[in-house]
Amino acid sequence: MTSEVIVDVQQKDISIALLEDKRLVEFQQEGRAEHFSVGNIYFAKVRKLMPGLNACFVNVGYERDAFLHYLDLGVNFNAMAKFLDLNADGKRNAPIHKALGQPILEKEGSIQNTLKVGQEILVQIVKEPISTKGPRLTCELSFAGRFLVLVPFGDKVSVSSKIKSGAERARLKQLIQSIKPKGFGVIIRTVAEGKRVAELDMELKILLGRWDAAIKKIQKAKQSQQKLPFLCYEETSRAVALLRDLFNPSYENIYVNDKNVFNEINDYVGLIAPDRKHIVKLYNGNVPIFDNFSVTKQIKSSFGRTVTYKHGAYMIIEHTEALHVVDINSGNRSKSTDGQEANALDVNLGAADELARQLRLRDMGGIIVVDFIDMALAESRQKLYERMVENMRNDRALHNILPLSKFGLMQITRQRVRPAMDVTVEETCPTCGGSGKIKSSLLFTDTLESKISFLVNNLNIKKFRLHVHPFVAAYINQGIVSLKRKWQIKYGLGIKVIPNQKLSYLQYIFYDQHGEEIDMKENNEMKLLYVGNKIEAKIPLAPI
Repeated sequence: MTSEVIVDVQQKDISIALLEDKRLVEFQQEGRAEHFSVGNIYFAKVRKLMPGLNACFVNVGYERDAFLHYLDLGVNFNAMAKFLDLNADGKRNAPIHKALGQPILEKEGSIQNTLKVGQEILVQIVKEPISTKGPRLTCELSFAGRFLVLVPFGDKVSVSSKIKSGAERARLKQLIQSIKPKGFGVIIRTVAEGKRVAELDMELKILLGRWDAAIKKIQKAKQSQQKLPFLCYEETSRAVALLRDLFNPSYENIYVNDKNVFNEINDYVGLIAPDRKHIVKLYNGNVPIFDNFSVTKQIKSSFGRTVTYKHGAYMIIEHTEALHVVDINSGNRSKSTDGQEANALDVNLGAADELARQLRLRDMGGIIVVDFIDMALAESRQKLYERMVENMRNDRALHNILPLSKFGLMQITRQRVRPAMDVTVEETCPTCGGSGKIKSSLLFTDTLESKISFLVNNLNIKKFRLHVHPFVAAYINQGIVSLKRKWQIKYGLGIKVIPNQKLSYLQYIFYDQHGEEIDMKENNEMKLLYVGNKIEAKIPLAPI
C-alpha cells in the first residue's frame, strides 16, 4: 500500500489530504487564523462557578465561555496554583520543583472549595468549540512531541501500552528517568520504541523549551499588566500540527505547494525522521495541487448527504446534535439474482468498507448509529461485525464497536475532539447568485476578455493567471490559434489560463504573479485590491 500526503496551502486555510493507493482516506482543513485549537494553553481567569455541575466557566477569549470540570483540574492542581503564586509578581523565576510537595486534589472535592471567581489559572484546550458549546478545558497541561509527551507538575514516567516488550519498556522508562528534570512527568509514545537516547533527549529539551517560553510569556504579561486571557503557548504551525498526528515514516511522499510551509514541514520531518527527509517535496505546477493529484474530485464525490459505493448501492449520512445516523440502501443492487440474504450481506460488507473510510474522512465523533440491511442468518451478522472491526483497525481515534442489535442497528462510538468535517459539495451559481437567471453563456469569453483588457490597459498588470472551470479552460485552449493565443498576441504573453476543479462552470478568479487574488467581481462596480504593486482603487465600470 502506497501512502502520500498532499498539503494545500491557501491564504485563508490549510488542507491536508492522506491518500492510500491514490484513494482519499483522511482530510483535514483548518483556517490559518483559527485560534482555538486543541493543545493551546491560555492564562485566564475563572468567570463563573457552577456548583450544581461541579464545574466552572473560564473566559479564554471565545464568544462562549470554556467549560472546566472539577475532575479536569488534575491531581497536581495545588502544585500549579502554588507555582503561579510564587511567580505572582512577574519578576521572580521560581523553578517548578519549588511548588512540589502540595497535597493532591481529592476526587470527591467540590469546585467552590477549590476555585474562586477571578482566580488566575493555566488551562489547555482539549476539545474545540462544537455547535453551541464552548471549548472544553483541562488544567493537566501537556506538551506533545513525536516520541514524548511532557507533563508539568508531575513526576511519573509512563510507557505506551502498545509497546509490548517488557525489556524495551524497562529500557525506555529507565532512560527517561535519568534525563528528565524534577517536577516533570513524561509519557513515552509508541513510536519511541527502539529510539536512541540522543533522539529522545533532543525532543525532551525541545518540549522543555516550550514550557519555559510559555512561563516567560506569563511573566512578561504580569509585568506589563496585560489583560487576561492571553495565549501563552500555541501549537506549532497549522500544517505541522496537522501533520504531526498523521505522520508515519512509511509515507512515500509529502507534497506541499507553499515554500514557507515546505520549509517548516521539511525541518519537522528532518527532526523526527532524518532518514525520511527526502520524502518532503515542493510542488510548483501551474495546476492546483489538489487537482493534480485527483483530490478535488474525490472530495466532491465523498462528501455530501448521499455517498455511493460499489454496484449502485449508497448510504445516506445525517448529522444531528446528539449523534450521526447512517442508512444503508442497496439501490439497483437489489436486482441481483443471488438471493436476498447474499445480496444483503454483499451490500452490507461494501457499506462497512466505505463507512470506515467515511468516519476517518469526515472525522465523525461521538455516537454513530448505522442502519444496515436486515440479515436473517447469525453468521452473516457476525461476518459484518468482524469486517467492521477489521476496517477500523487503522483508525487513530479511540473507538468502540458493538455487534448488530436485534433491530439490525450497529452502534459505534468514536473519539470527538473537533466538529465533524463538513464540506459543501453543492455549488451556487456565481453569476446569478442563486436567482436562476444569468446572462447569455455565449458571452462569457467576451466578459473574460473585457476583464483582461482592463487589467492590462488600465491597471498595467501584464502578468497574471486566470483560473476557470476545466471545461471552460479546454474551450479557451482548443485549436492551433486558440482563444488564449489570441489574447496573448493582443495583450501580452503574461496571460496564463489554469483549469481549477474547485470552481463552478462560469466562475473565474484572477491571480497576480505573487499569488495574490485580484478581486474582479461581476457587477457594475469593481473593487480592486492589488497588494503586489500597492494599488488600491475603486473604479466604476460600465455593465458588460
